[in-house]
Amino acid sequence: MNTLLIYTIKVAVYLIALYLVYYFMLSRDTSYGRNRAFILISLISSLILPFITFQTFKPLDIQFFGKFLSEVLITTSKIGSDASGTGSLAAGPMQAIYSIYIIGVIVLVFKLLIDLANLLFLIIRQKKKGSRIIRFHGFNTAGFSAMGYIFINNRLSTEEAVEIIKHEQNHLKRNHFIDIIFIEAIKAFQWFNPVVYLFNRSLRAIHEYQADQECLNSGVPVVNYQSLLLSQVFKSGAFNLTNSFSNPSLIKKRMIMMTKKRTSALASIKLLIVVPAVGLVFLAISAYKEIPKSPEQQIVPLTVPEVSSITLTSAESITASEPNALSSKPSARSKSVVKSEIMVPPPPPPSTIASEPILNENTEVKEEFINDTESTPFVVVEEMPAFPGGDSELLKYIGENTQYPAGAKEKNIQGRVIVRFCITSKGGVNQASVLKGADPELDAEAIRVVNTLPTFKPGKQGGKAVPVWYMVPITFSLK
Repeated sequence: MNTLLIYTIKVAVYLIALYLVYYFMLSRDTSYGRNRAFILISLISSLILPFITFQTFKPLDIQFFGKFLSEVLITTSKIGSDASGTGSLAAGPMQAIYSIYIIGVIVLVFKLLIDLANLLFLIIRQKKKGSRIIRFHGFNTAGFSAMGYIFINNRLSTEEAVEIIKHEQNHLKRNHFIDIIFIEAIKAFQWFNPVVYLFNRSLRAIHEYQADQECLNSGVPVVNYQSLLLSQVFKSGAFNLTNSFSNPSLIKKRMIMMTKKRTSALASIKLLIVVPAVGLVFLAISAYKEIPKSPEQQIVPLTVPEVSSITLTSAESITASEPNALSSKPSARSKSVVKSEIMVPPPPPPSTIASEPILNENTEVKEEFINDTESTPFVVVEEMPAFPGGDSELLKYIGENTQYPAGAKEKNIQGRVIVRFCITSKGGVNQASVLKGADPELDAEAIRVVNTLPTFKPGKQGGKAVPVWYMVPITFSLK
C-alpha cells in the first residue's frame, strides 16, 4: 500500500516539474511536433524515473575506538497490543487515503472502458463496407475521429463536411487517438493531480494545431477555415476520447495559432532547461538510497580470521557433539543474524595511544575493574583480546542474551545501537557506553548484555596484558 502511494506521489511530482517547463518554455511556440513529443516523453518519463535510484553511502558521524565487531541483528515479532499502539494511528489515515485513491482509479478506468465500448458500438452499428466515414445524428458535435474512423454529423452541408473530413484525416494520419488513450489512462491513475488535466488539455490543443496547420498548408484560406470553426463553436464533442473539430474551449487558441509567426528551430535550445529541472526532482525524491556505511567499511581491515554469516538461535539448538555448530531453526524468543566480516582499524603509530576514555550517563564501570588503571585502553595491540571460542562465539553470546525490550515492542521502536566497551588487562568488561543510540530502552539493553560478557583472554602489547577498546553494533528490528 505505502509503496504504491509513494510511487504515485513521485509520478505526480515529476509531472508537475515537467509541465512547468512546458508551460513557461514551450507552450507558446508553433513547433507542434516538438511540443507533442515533449509531452509524451514527459508522461513516459514520469512513470519510469521513480523506479531509478542511485546508491550512495552515508558514513556514520562517530569516532571509532578499537576492534569493531560485526553487526548483531535482533529480530522479534510485534506483540498483539501493537494494533492499538502508535502504528495503528498512522495506519488508519493512510488506509483511508489509499481506499479513496483506489476508488477514484476504479471509477475513471470504468468510465474509460465505457467510452471505448460506446465508440465500438457506434462503429459496428453505423460503418459501411469499404469506408472510413461514419455518418451519425443525435450528438451535439460536427465531427470527430477515433479508432481509425471519421465521424461526421448528418446535419452538415456538403462543403462543411468536406473541410471537417480533411481536418479529421490529419488526426488519423498522425495517430492522435493513441495519444489520447495513453493520457486518459494516466489521468485515471493520477486523477488527484491537477497537472495531468493540464497536460491532457495541452496535448489535445497540439493535436488541433497540427490538424489545422495541415489543412491550411493544403490551400484552404485562413478566413474560410476560421469561419467554419466559428460556425461550430457551440457544438462540443460527444466522447471524451476523441479529437473533436468543434471543441469550444480551444477555438480561440486555434485561431491565434493559425496566424502566429512560426517558431525558429533555434528555439528548441530551451529544452535544455529540462535537464536541471528533472535533476532537481530526481535528487529531491528518488535519486539516492542512503546506505549507512558501517565503520568496518571505512577503515582498512587487518588480516584476521573470517567469520561466516551465521544465524544465532537459542542455546538449546546447539548439540554437545557439535559445540561450534549453529542451528538455522529460529528460537521462540528471537532470531539474531551476524554479518559476514570482522574488521579492525589499522594500528596507530607505535607511539600513539588511544585518547582518554569517554564516559557519559550510559557508562557503567564494574567495581572489580575500577582499579584497572595501569594504562589508557589501547585501540589495537599486538595480541588482541580473545573470547572463549572466538569472535563467532562472542557474537553468538550477544545475540542469544539480548532481549527485545517489551516497552520498545509496544511502541514499535526499532534502531541500531553502537556500544563501546573495554576489555581490561584482566579480561573483564568495563566502561561500556553508547556511542550511537536509538532509544533509551534499546540503549540500556545493549549496555546490559555487554556488561554480562564472560571473561576474555586479555590483549597484550610488548608481552604485557593491557586494556583494549571494543565496539559492537546491535540492531533491533521488528517483523
